[in-house]
Amino acid sequence: MAHVSVSPTLKGIFLPFVASSMIKKIPVADLLVGMYIHDLNCDWMEHPFLTNSFTVDGKARIAKIRSLGIREVYIDTDRGLDVTNAPTEEEVRAALQQRMESIASSGYERPRQIELAEEAQRAQRLHTEANRIIRAMMTDVRLGAQVEVDRMEPLVENLVDSIFRNQNALLPLAGLKRHDDYTFEHSVSVCALMAAFARGLDLPRQTIKEIALGALLHDVGKSKVPDAILNKPSRLTAAEFARMQEHVTFSIQILEETPGILPISMQVAAQHHERYDGSGYPYQLKGETISLYGQMASIVDVYDAISSDRVYHKGMQPSEALKKLLEWSEHHFDPKLVHSFIRAIGIYPSGSLVRLESGRLAVVREQNEGDLLHPQVEVIYHSERRCYLTPERIDLRRVPDRVVSHEEYSKWNIDPKNRLPS
Repeated sequence: MAHVSVSPTLKGIFLPFVASSMIKKIPVADLLVGMYIHDLNCDWMEHPFLTNSFTVDGKARIAKIRSLGIREVYIDTDRGLDVTNAPTEEEVRAALQQRMESIASSGYERPRQIELAEEAQRAQRLHTEANRIIRAMMTDVRLGAQVEVDRMEPLVENLVDSIFRNQNALLPLAGLKRHDDYTFEHSVSVCALMAAFARGLDLPRQTIKEIALGALLHDVGKSKVPDAILNKPSRLTAAEFARMQEHVTFSIQILEETPGILPISMQVAAQHHERYDGSGYPYQLKGETISLYGQMASIVDVYDAISSDRVYHKGMQPSEALKKLLEWSEHHFDPKLVHSFIRAIGIYPSGSLVRLESGRLAVVREQNEGDLLHPQVEVIYHSERRCYLTPERIDLRRVPDRVVSHEEYSKWNIDPKNRLPS
């Protein structure tokens, strides 16, 4: 049986994980033929390899990894060559925990908002309508029609208004996607997350609307990518991968021909795959040459992608996805912006399933001002007794219980759709 260690605490939060001292993190510059890559340590859609784990069988493989902008990887020293002084996976996780603690302790004041119950049903209707409109828009563009900004603006207005009233109603819906509808639902999710991010940065309301419109349309270029590539239930070939990357250029072309698109919206769509270290595409922009709005979009797009289930890829839990953003901010994102995004949606984002110290499972409902580690939750299940509980709303600031880990809904056979706020 694998040995189980306990990581450093986040103000008393203990996160158990399986010890794996043979897994180490190294810079790609130290990668050698004969090493075994345990994890490429990047967004799974950002590389064309058939798997994340493989033996480095030649210098050409190393060159390919470098060309993709991957800066660090995890190696398995039991299956390949070792690097003596490289940090172990446990050490990396401990460092990330400490950084998350620092972010959680920085204090973030959330604006006043209406009660969650008052916004919940309205947000669900809005989310359904938004997905319907985006699906129709993408279909029309595929057939040669032009994007109608006048039709999109009222939708954007409603989405932004919902975020301002109570973002905890709309954001949990961002995690619910069907495989066949991922492209449409991803656009709506990125829109909602970008509005919450922008609000957390205290940007002007009009600017937030322009950001949200760009987010809603950021993947419109995928309407020009064949369905066989877009919805392929297996890894893309190198040629298909290159074709998929063209969607950004297609988005730019489509939006340049769209009356009413303002520069902020264009920057969101054009730069959401650029990276802070210059490793992104299509223009390999670097640092501050990427607009604030493009940098925000790159963070949100990756977060929603890696936390979403796809046909052949299981999405990360929201808290784990946030830690990956934090890890990758050493190269690919502005660390300060990643911190701001984490504070905007919470260490345990609304809609997450968490385990409490009492053994109970709970759905995160709302964040508490200035205390990201103790959200308001709804207890629904007992992990030790294996039984459902009468739902009970509790504020973890006011009870002798606390979050000890995040959990997967599927592990407990719980349908997240049945656990939405109402």
